Amino acid sequence: MTRTYLKKATPKASNAPSATTDVPTVVRRVIEDIRKEGDAAVRKYSEKFDKWSPESFKLSKADIERIIASVPQQTIDDIKEVQANVRRFAEAQRESIKDFEIETLPGVFLGQRNNPINTVGAYVPGGRYPLLASAHMTIVTAKVAGVPNIIGCTPPIRGEIPSATVAALHLAGADEIFVLGGVQAVAAMAVGTEMVRKVDFIAGPGNAFVAEAKRQLFGEIGIDLFAGPTEVLIVADETADPFMVATDLLSQAEHGPDSPAVLITTSEEIGKRTIEECENQLKTLCTADIARVSWGTFGEVVLASNIDEAFTIADEYAYEHVQVLTKNPRDSLEKMTHYGALFLGPMTCVSYGDKCIGTNHVLPTRGASRYTGGLWVGKYLRTVTYQEVRNAEQSGKLGRLCGRSARAELFEGHARSGDLRAHEYLGDKFDWITKN
Repeated sequence: MTRTYLKKATPKASNAPSATTDVPTVVRRVIEDIRKEGDAAVRKYSEKFDKWSPESFKLSKADIERIIASVPQQTIDDIKEVQANVRRFAEAQRESIKDFEIETLPGVFLGQRNNPINTVGAYVPGGRYPLLASAHMTIVTAKVAGVPNIIGCTPPIRGEIPSATVAALHLAGADEIFVLGGVQAVAAMAVGTEMVRKVDFIAGPGNAFVAEAKRQLFGEIGIDLFAGPTEVLIVADETADPFMVATDLLSQAEHGPDSPAVLITTSEEIGKRTIEECENQLKTLCTADIARVSWGTFGEVVLASNIDEAFTIADEYAYEHVQVLTKNPRDSLEKMTHYGALFLGPMTCVSYGDKCIGTNHVLPTRGASRYTGGLWVGKYLRTVTYQEVRNAEQSGKLGRLCGRSARAELFEGHARSGDLRAHEYLGDKFDWITKN
């Protein structure tokens, strides 16, 4: 396969704190301390990492009302509109998941039910950016799934309560809201303390420490995804606008200094002009201090010989976001399978998915799209089955089949359960059955 790099990633040692810190060890120590000391350890680490130690981390109803009253009405209206979009799509997803019962043999009934998780923790990051949209994606979707208890945690930002984020958490449907961040928030929700009830599942993005906490706690609780840096890949042909391509690449590069942005194009001219446009736009982009690092270090421009090859290369990357700026963008629906989400045509951009269009923005990274999709209603549901045999003859026949199948696997106890039904309902005789 012919492949030419007009720009190639040049990864180097990161200056991020996680690059010089033993993240797993730090996270393990915090989790162990919170298991042992509960709220005292939560407060200790909140003071240490966030310089935040309020009288109560949990917001009261009065606190929430006062905080929301301080948020501009336009922001409140926008939050409600975005959440309505997310809710509309999530409801369509929920309607696609069906409970059913079928009679597979005379008198043999098999069924499926989709039961919501009982208690969910939603982590909404602060840090560099207050990610209001994460409240929409994690909490609205959980509520549509029928989750009855949702705890929302978000960190303070520069020592202040993030008012708009609190509004988003409340309007999304969080039942309890804590201004609490980092590993201490994730650990408190996962193990449970006097202050924070234990959850069954945690969703939401975060930094390297939050991601590692979720990884270490997975199994004890469920999680949405093992999250890595945001990724964007654009497939473009000669019809694409280099200015738009550059704009959309940089829109994702600003997420963090390790967020890769990749262009795969069939046009050398489009590729070269996009590189020039990125450099030009970085001169005026207010987040260029971040975007310049990620684009310079992890950005790539790949020249493909034709559009089918471009789609094949894109599937090899298996990126989180894939934007298709080609003459026939819907061709990608048939040609590609490895992506978190597709964004088709120039009227659609990845930022719509991140912020407002309604699909979920919690998506697989680091090649995980090869085996999983992103956060959706189904992640908050447990698909369980049930069985009931009402026909005696069929139970006896199944008993005979069970006995033979189990003995082929040397499971005598299993076989005897089948034998007993064959004896009870078909009159079969077995030496081991001695009851009167």
